Amino acid sequence: MIGYLTQNHALIGAFQPRLRTAGRRAARLRQHIFKMAPQLADLFLDDAILAVKGTLSRPISGLALDSRRVVPGHLFFALPGRRTDGASFVDEAISHGAVAVLTQQMPAHPPAHVTFIQVADARATLARVARRYYRFPDRDLAVAGVTGTNGKTTVALLLKHFLDGAGRAGLLGTISYDLGARVVPSYKTTPEALDVFGMLAQMRDAGCRQAVMEVSSHGIDQQRVLGLQFEVAVFTNLTRDHLDYHETLGAYFEVKSRLFTGAAGMAPKVAVINLDDPYGRKLAAITPAHIRQITYGDAAAAQVRAEQVTLGFKGTAFRLVWPGGERMVESPLLGRYNVSNLLAAVAAAVAMGRDPAVFLPRLATFPGVPGRMERMEAGPQLNVLVDYAHTDDALHNALGMLRPITPGRLLVVFGCGGDRDRTKRPLMVTAVQAAADFAIATADNPRSEPLAQIFADMKAGVTVPEKIAWIDDRRRALSLALALAKPGDCVLVAGKGHENYQEIAGTRTAFDDREVLRELIALKKLKPEG
Repeated sequence: MIGYLTQNHALIGAFQPRLRTAGRRAARLRQHIFKMAPQLADLFLDDAILAVKGTLSRPISGLALDSRRVVPGHLFFALPGRRTDGASFVDEAISHGAVAVLTQQMPAHPPAHVTFIQVADARATLARVARRYYRFPDRDLAVAGVTGTNGKTTVALLLKHFLDGAGRAGLLGTISYDLGARVVPSYKTTPEALDVFGMLAQMRDAGCRQAVMEVSSHGIDQQRVLGLQFEVAVFTNLTRDHLDYHETLGAYFEVKSRLFTGAAGMAPKVAVINLDDPYGRKLAAITPAHIRQITYGDAAAAQVRAEQVTLGFKGTAFRLVWPGGERMVESPLLGRYNVSNLLAAVAAAVAMGRDPAVFLPRLATFPGVPGRMERMEAGPQLNVLVDYAHTDDALHNALGMLRPITPGRLLVVFGCGGDRDRTKRPLMVTAVQAAADFAIATADNPRSEPLAQIFADMKAGVTVPEKIAWIDDRRRALSLALALAKPGDCVLVAGKGHENYQEIAGTRTAFDDREVLRELIALKKLKPEG
């Protein structure tokens, strides 16, 4: 991706068409640059190639997945996809200057001036070539990978915050990519393999010695982290989600487990596993014996656990116990599930050789996670929170945490995303109705799906019709929730969290729940009490 990966502009320039007026000095410089360039032959293992048309003894200027991003001298990867096939864009890539193409299907009449490489699995080959092209950055970085249905972003940011106390740590996650020398917006929780290894290389070159990344099930299944050596792999939990892709919970778990068993290319050195989650216990049982395990949770058998937990709207307090020590902890994060997230981060830091007595004081300066139980300033008598909860389990946990500490009513604004798992929609409604006093269902990101269809699926989960309203426009839904709220009430706006857009009918428009709420709260304060 332009803006994410750095380019060798001198090498790209050497692949530009030669000018007739160029002198001998320019020609010698060009030849020198070519000699320093990576060679196709050096990027492939012999057993990975099924067939070649053209020569492997040629320099390249870089790697590309998107034909629109190809520049002169690139090796273009024509990856198969669920919606589009990269083979359809080979001609465009060549027109932009690609000198080599990797594909799973060799064309009948490839251009003679371009090298074509046929492999059995283009995605697996991409991961291995990218790792080699960027000089194995995971060998120079201690990389922690965090996977699970819920909590990945919070655990990753907490762990990075702890690690930063001993030198800057890089980050690849849902909200942003911290590359050491710069921070750029995230475009995907787990980027494509080319971007993963390219950005890890930038972290290494910027002086980072550790990195934290969120690892999604899609990322594992699509081999975006294939062959990456993780120092630590963290499992948070597994609940119903992404079944439009995985189809069953069993298949979903199998994909997640690959990160721990070595089926994703390399087994981690340490596995950090949540013993409170049933799938965590199952994972602990199947993780190979040679991999060191550090467990966390409420369970007495957990090596890192919380005791004497006290919850409140201003934070959480508990006694943290770990192998070799214990201490009282005051966390700015709200909710019982954030205690679990904190335990996961502590366990991962311990797995990476850090001492809790040294890094835990940094918790006091943790800035929080954008869009994760983020409080909107609405006055002392009203609590307004924005959270990313977008599964029935996440909503159950969020509302279960807020219920005992809310003196008044618990009001919820939420929706279900379009073009995603339809089976979880009624379950989300049922979870909300079980815990909230009143709910407003509205548009989340309908994408290309009609909102009427989304609402129809959701209504199958309604148990108390008089406790839920259906409002198409999300801004109007937020306004109504604030209008209904009284002193002592709590308003939870769930589903989009940190997102600053809304996608409707294939078009993204600016929409940030937090910004809209700030505007509406300001208007509410200006309006005289009737």
